[in-house]
Amino acid sequence: MSRFTTLLAGTATAFLLGTAANAADPDLKILDWAGWEIDGMLQPYVDKNGEKPSYVFFADDDEAFQKVSSGFKADAVHPCASSFPRYKDAGLIEPWDVSRIPEAANIPARMTEAFTDAEGLWFLPTDYAYTAIAYNKDEVPEADVASLQVFKDPKYAGRIALSDNTDDVWSLALLATGVTSWDNVTDEQFAAAAAWLREVNPNVRAYWSDPSELSQLMASGEVLIAWSWNDPVALLQAENFPVGFNRAPVEGATTWFCGFVNMKDGPGSEDKVYDFANSLLAHSSAQPLLDAIGYALANDAAMATIPAEAQQAAFIDPISTTLLAQTPVSQEFRAKMIEEFELIKSGF
Repeated sequence: MSRFTTLLAGTATAFLLGTAANAADPDLKILDWAGWEIDGMLQPYVDKNGEKPSYVFFADDDEAFQKVSSGFKADAVHPCASSFPRYKDAGLIEPWDVSRIPEAANIPARMTEAFTDAEGLWFLPTDYAYTAIAYNKDEVPEADVASLQVFKDPKYAGRIALSDNTDDVWSLALLATGVTSWDNVTDEQFAAAAAWLREVNPNVRAYWSDPSELSQLMASGEVLIAWSWNDPVALLQAENFPVGFNRAPVEGATTWFCGFVNMKDGPGSEDKVYDFANSLLAHSSAQPLLDAIGYALANDAAMATIPAEAQQAAFIDPISTTLLAQTPVSQEFRAKMIEEFELIKSGF
């Protein structure tokens, strides 16, 4: 298998053990997604501090928040934008001092405006990508994945996989039922999306939570079609697997961005928290991030150094299709999505 698969498999194991993976710098503890200990992105930090930060990994946003809200101490955590409000509402974080992060000036305003107030920037965007239809091009005709309704097609019963992720699965269901923004979703719209998911649930072979898990399901032939992030596609491409990634089904796809919050009273060095942030946003980090997991760096100047054809090959170039943006949601709506999704997965 490729070095990327090895990387993700190793970090997933570390997550399952619930311990720090390859514990290194004791002065900086990062709570991050499995697969995010990416060497090239950490090189500026290592050059300055001599070793990588210490890592503990999680599988999804809900687990990460549950961990820190239950008392787990970290210096920085990597939620996605839609999950950010609960960190601030719980009083767990403090604003970033952007004067200490020069490349923050190159993060597009669309990613920072919602997180900036008189006290400063509360959420530091670092990466973005898509969730769309990944499929086996040798087994699935392109026409079959032209619509999100493929997930209901009895022809693919037991051969599809959905993300075990609240934001992704509801983005799919809302788009499939004609909703292109999750701001102000009505009760009727939510009920229609839930009904659609209940129709799809019997077709699902697996709800995947780790990119390597999905890539292995598709490589083995167990799964032919999946609602996928960019990184499983990147893993399969690295193995020359015939994977397609349709970001333009007729109903649309979803886009999201993630970043870091600076935890209040973190156990380590605040100076090293900023060294870490600067390492992630460095121009030299854009290519390693794209190579490892197929994501774009939330630094427009850094992304401009990557040729357009390379961005297209990684399915990270801008597209004109309808996109549901996974923007911040209220805690009430998130709780509603989580509760209903758990019922659906359980067959209720």
